[in-house]
Amino acid sequence: MKVTWVGHACFLLDGSKRVLIDPFMPGGSLSKEPDIVAVTHAHGDHLGIAAQLKKKTVAIAELAQYLTTKGVPAEPMNIGGSITVDGVRFTMTPALHSSGLDSEGGGFYGGAPAGFVITMDGVSVYHAGDTALFSDMQLIRDLYRPDVALLPVGGCYTMGPEEAMIAARYTGARLVIPMHYNTFPAIQQNLDEFKKTIERTTPIRVAILSPGESIEVNPE
Repeated sequence: MKVTWVGHACFLLDGSKRVLIDPFMPGGSLSKEPDIVAVTHAHGDHLGIAAQLKKKTVAIAELAQYLTTKGVPAEPMNIGGSITVDGVRFTMTPALHSSGLDSEGGGFYGGAPAGFVITMDGVSVYHAGDTALFSDMQLIRDLYRPDVALLPVGGCYTMGPEEAMIAARYTGARLVIPMHYNTFPAIQQNLDEFKKTIERTTPIRVAILSPGESIEVNPE
C-alpha cells in the first residue's frame, strides 16, 4: 500500500482500491481519483470536497444522511461498527473532539467525531481523526493491531506532540505519520523532538512527510 499525505488530515491510501480520507486539500490536489472516501467528522477542514466528489463515502450515520441529500452515495456506520466496502474494511473508532456542519451555520449537528481503522491488502491504517489523547487507544491496539497510525499533533484543536508521543505508544503501530499541523497559525509545530524522542525510546518509526509525499507500507 502507498500512503500519501495530501495535506492537513487528508491521506490517500493506494492499493487494490484508492481510499481518500478527509478530503480537505489546502494548496493540494489529487493525482488520482479515489474509489472510496472516508470522512471522520463534519468540520469543513475534514469534510472538504466530499460532496463534490460524489464517490462512495463512509461516514457516521448523521453525516452520511446529510451527504445523501447532496447526491453522494454514502455508506453510514457508527462508532464501534465495521463495514466492508468494495473489499476494504472500515472500523469506526471513538475520537474526543466536536463535530458540526460549518457550511450549514453554527450548531448544525453532524454526528459524533470519529476515527477509522482501514484494512486493505493486509495493511491496517488507524486515522485518529481530530482527537485528544485517550487511554482507550490501547484497545485499538489490542483489537485491531494497526500497522500505521496517522495522528494529529497540532495542539489547540487536537492533542499536541507531547500527547501524541503517548498516543503513538498506545496504538502500537510500527509507523506513525503526524498530521493536522502547520496548516494554520494556531497549529504550527516543529516535530524534530517528536520524531527523535519516539525513535530513541521505542521501536516505532516516525515518517514526517511533506504534502504530496508518499511512503510504501507492506504487510508484516
